[in-house]
Amino acid sequence: MEDVLKNSSVRRIMAEMKRRNIAGEIKILSESARTAAQAAAALGIQVGQIAASIVFKLPDGNPLLVITSGSHRVNTEMVAEKLGVEKLHRADADFVKSASGISIGGISPFGWLATPTIIIDQSLNDFDVVWAAAGHSHAVFPTSFTELKEQTGAESMVVS
Repeated sequence: MEDVLKNSSVRRIMAEMKRRNIAGEIKILSESARTAAQAAAALGIQVGQIAASIVFKLPDGNPLLVITSGSHRVNTEMVAEKLGVEKLHRADADFVKSASGISIGGISPFGWLATPTIIIDQSLNDFDVVWAAAGHSHAVFPTSFTELKEQTGAESMVVS
């Protein structure tokens, strides 16, 4: 599992965390955590404590990152309406990788190659500690709603 820390995406997120003075340390999971349920099970926490990074494509072609609670499914029609856009488009794996520099399953809320519009699910504020992906499906780090909101410049809203 030490190889995970050598992964270029994980190294980039580690450097970004250091640059931003984020104190949480990356934890390497023995099992893949490609889904919120898998991550929560591996960490022994509630699925709602997983800060899942879900990527959409806005009508103008730019990325939208929704940092949502792992227990929620993003209501795309509601979010599109709140953003004042016609609809949110699905983002395929190639789009996600080109915008974030990270493969699906390990998308971090920061350290992206492109600058996405970012929304954070208000329900993550129900937890003192939430866990986010750190560039790989085996790498996560502890943080908080407030830290994520401040570090990403995310707009807080109800997303489900």
